[in-house]
Amino acid sequence: MENQCRRWAKRYGDIYIVAGPIFYKGKHKTIGQHKVVVPDAFFKVVLCMQGTPKAIAFIYKNVEGNRPKDSYVNSVDDVERITGIDFFPALPDDVEQRVESRHCLSDWQ
Repeated sequence: MENQCRRWAKRYGDIYIVAGPIFYKGKHKTIGQHKVVVPDAFFKVVLCMQGTPKAIAFIYKNVEGNRPKDSYVNSVDDVERITGIDFFPALPDDVEQRVESRHCLSDWQ
């Protein structure tokens, strides 16, 4: 995913990327002497404003595996619902609603 984001940045110029942990409800595993909490999953949200604005999001469960990229695709709205974060509140409402509801990887090909 990191390499893909680099390719998109080269192709589209400026892109915005937000990434972070997801903690689902319940008890969480900890590791190390300082009891660092292990996330259940990770998200990555990507926004491109070049040309027709578009966004895409990914959720990776914190388990072993390497499936095709489209297995992890979600809409930004999905990630917002799960995390409680409003990722792009400064976008005009019509643009925000349009780009955050889509989750089409082919828009980025």
